[in-house]
Amino acid sequence: MPLYDKYDSLGLSSDKQPIVIDIGTAYTKVGFSAETSPRAILPTQVVDPETKQCRRLDASARPSDLYEFLVDFVHHLCFKHLLVSPKDRKFIVVESLLCPTSFRETLAKVLFRHFEVFSVMFAPSHLVSLCCLGLDTALVLDVGHKESVLIPVYQGYPVLHAWQAEPLAGHAVQSSLSSLLKAALGNGGDASLAVVEDLPREVVEDIKVRACFVTRLDRAQQMEEGRDPAPPPDASYREGSVPGFVIPGSVRERAYEVLFQQDNDEVAVPTMVLDAIVKCPIDMRRPLAENILVIGGTSMALGFKARLQSELKHLVQTSKYASKLAVRTFKFHTPPAKENYVAWLGGALFGGTDILNLRSLTKEVYLKKSEVPDWTSLEYNCRDEKTM
Repeated sequence: MPLYDKYDSLGLSSDKQPIVIDIGTAYTKVGFSAETSPRAILPTQVVDPETKQCRRLDASARPSDLYEFLVDFVHHLCFKHLLVSPKDRKFIVVESLLCPTSFRETLAKVLFRHFEVFSVMFAPSHLVSLCCLGLDTALVLDVGHKESVLIPVYQGYPVLHAWQAEPLAGHAVQSSLSSLLKAALGNGGDASLAVVEDLPREVVEDIKVRACFVTRLDRAQQMEEGRDPAPPPDASYREGSVPGFVIPGSVRERAYEVLFQQDNDEVAVPTMVLDAIVKCPIDMRRPLAENILVIGGTSMALGFKARLQSELKHLVQTSKYASKLAVRTFKFHTPPAKENYVAWLGGALFGGTDILNLRSLTKEVYLKKSEVPDWTSLEYNCRDEKTM
């Protein structure tokens, strides 16, 4: 008897509780709806059995390649980490409202046709995150790996015309960190530069998480004006087979500045928040400014929320926003979970309600139509004239 069958027969699978999956660009959270945290948080990648090379998620890949990747990945999640068979299970897929339609359809095809699951519910991450706090109005900012996505939610409805999305997230921080390390250690000689020239992506990410932080607004302004303050202490780094080297304090402090420095279009993470509020009707602005929820793994950086709040208070007094916004108070919510799996927890809470049965797409319906309802299609957003 396979291990996952023993697991089911012993009653350890929580009476076939729905499986909740939050597939991110860098990491995936997976677990059961009856639990308060994911069973596993693992990289969104699979190992090719022939080449032994890791394949990462590429939502823009060809449908056939994406289908093969998702088959291997879902099999890895269910049979290795959850120890259950996905057949005849209910699934909750936590996704962004901006998730490509092709990815959603390919994932549905994998779950229904290959694994023969019972039903799938696609839950918008920005909406289900509010379920953790019992709110129906908030400005939800998701700072992940590939991009930062901001969607205002008012009385349970996303304000789609005010959404914001920019490639200012974990990947941008890692690129900035690599450049800063090469510039700083290159001055120390060829040996120092050789250490960071070929640093694996995983090592750069580890340095970002363990050694870097978000500095205060006053120190950032001094650095921007060329009046460099006293740098923080250096940090020595040694991990695995990577030769040890010293990370300068200035690099530790500057790595996250890419998220807060405005580009040529005067866009940064703080301006995304203010621009979204400006696009909302006047009566929505104060409730949204006083209910800000920040989620995503990159937002867990030390000092991120404090810097964001300082930036908002500073920018709202500048000439660009002073005449547009009368709001001067910004309040942040503290979720009941770590920021990197708040959306997963919201999906798990939905799995214990009647909404799961009402909003899920069943295998029977999918096999008849072979399509997934999509809010971007007018076919699913127009009123049925026959019922008028």
